[in-house]
Amino acid sequence: MFQSLEALPADAILGLLADFVGDDNPDKVDLGVGVYKNESGHTPIMDAVKKAEAICHQVEQTKAYIGPAGVPEFNESIRKLIFGEDHPALRDNRVNTVLTPGGCGALRVGAEFLNHCADDITIWVSDPTWANHVPLLGNAGLKLVQYPYYDQHASKLRFDEMMSALTRTKAGDVVLLHGCCHNPCGADLDEQQWQAVTELAEKNGFLPFIDMAYQGFGRGLAEDAYGVRLMAERLPELLVASSCSKNFGLYRERVGSLSIVSAQQAHGQAAITHINNVVRGNYSMPPSHGGAIVATILQDAALRQNWVDELGAMRNRINSLRTLLVEKLAEAGAGKDFSFITQQFGMFSFLGISKDQVRQLRDDYGIYMVGSSRINIAGVSQTNVEYVAAAIARTIAP
Repeated sequence: MFQSLEALPADAILGLLADFVGDDNPDKVDLGVGVYKNESGHTPIMDAVKKAEAICHQVEQTKAYIGPAGVPEFNESIRKLIFGEDHPALRDNRVNTVLTPGGCGALRVGAEFLNHCADDITIWVSDPTWANHVPLLGNAGLKLVQYPYYDQHASKLRFDEMMSALTRTKAGDVVLLHGCCHNPCGADLDEQQWQAVTELAEKNGFLPFIDMAYQGFGRGLAEDAYGVRLMAERLPELLVASSCSKNFGLYRERVGSLSIVSAQQAHGQAAITHINNVVRGNYSMPPSHGGAIVATILQDAALRQNWVDELGAMRNRINSLRTLLVEKLAEAGAGKDFSFITQQFGMFSFLGISKDQVRQLRDDYGIYMVGSSRINIAGVSQTNVEYVAAAIARTIAP
């Protein structure tokens, strides 16, 4: 049976990482892989996480199964982090949450849950969107349709075109939205635009499915959740997938959550039985270690403040690197206005250069990025920014 299989091409980003590792250029720079890095190019374990792990090690008494919904303390804590401590939907018991293996697990469980709700569901995804959205949602059987979102050549949001396209949605359709720090373009909806999309959802009856993988990496924990909290207050139903990979640095622990906001408490209680059924049919139940770490941090005042401070430092570093990169590009004489980079949020931006230029940066300078010219801002540092800026300026020179 297996002899009929042909090897699939390597994942583009993982293949990029392999090429970077094998490159012997001493000045090489990885701007491709989407993980946070400090000034040394390292992805450290947060101090709050190390402290919480020690506590978990001391208090844990069993390794018995925890059930499909995962760690209850995590579910309660992450729900309050996402929606806010005193959100009306929480007061009315309209929100139910399960722990999932990362944000990917949340997206896939959410997609399969939607198949329990109706047949032949269409889900609208932004153009561009995170590449893994396509298999996570499409392989679950959902029909994917794109809506315009970002113009890579003009380096700006296509909001009017987005709204025009979404006017064609109908009741029962699902619209995938990035809660903050859009991956891959970094261009987010502002508060007025969130309000406009919410009004359209009220009018057309589509279900928003918000992917919030970077809460706290853009403008702040509360600010980055503006769209989620607005929609949860104004709309009867909502799905939210969240990830703790970035804001807690728990990449390999695979910690995420899926929250469902329902019109009535009874609807949510019924829905959670279907979500648990999806979980049982996929991975039976999630791992508990990462969820226990997050719960420990969020339920301890001192640890929570420690984490908030660390996350704030990471966010400020990324935002300052955006400004620094734009300044150095201008100093290097880049014949292109890159100021849009300072108006975006999170780890990613498109440079808006051609695939040939991306290839030249890799071959001539050892600077690695995705073929679309998406870069991870966190891969820039005080020590390499002038090299990166000069290489880009020389490469795009006419």
